[in-house]
Amino acid sequence: MLSLSHLCWLEQVYDVTKFMEDHPGGDDVLLSSTGKDATDDFEDVGHSDSAREMMAGYCIGDINASTVPKKTKYKAPQQPHYNQDKTSEFIIKILQFLVPLAILGVAFGIRLYTKST
Repeated sequence: MLSLSHLCWLEQVYDVTKFMEDHPGGDDVLLSSTGKDATDDFEDVGHSDSAREMMAGYCIGDINASTVPKKTKYKAPQQPHYNQDKTSEFIIKILQFLVPLAILGVAFGIRLYTKST
């Protein structure tokens, strides 16, 4: 059972349901272009003049341009503020290394001092 398939091409709507079984590229090609502007899909294949003439028999009307939603321009999501000054991060990393080292040094010094007296 075939579903109703509509293609949009050159601002016209085509019902190609009856042509799906006869399409040389198979019905998957038509189904992948349904419900959208298929102009680029149709033109990229390089259809013959006879294929273009056949399209006239499947035309069911024109597209009302006022009902087509406008394309929205992509807007990147806002990123968190980037900290240009990495001085505080650098100091923290140095302290994370030096503090344990200092504790080991003090512990070694205490051990050495208490052992010699």
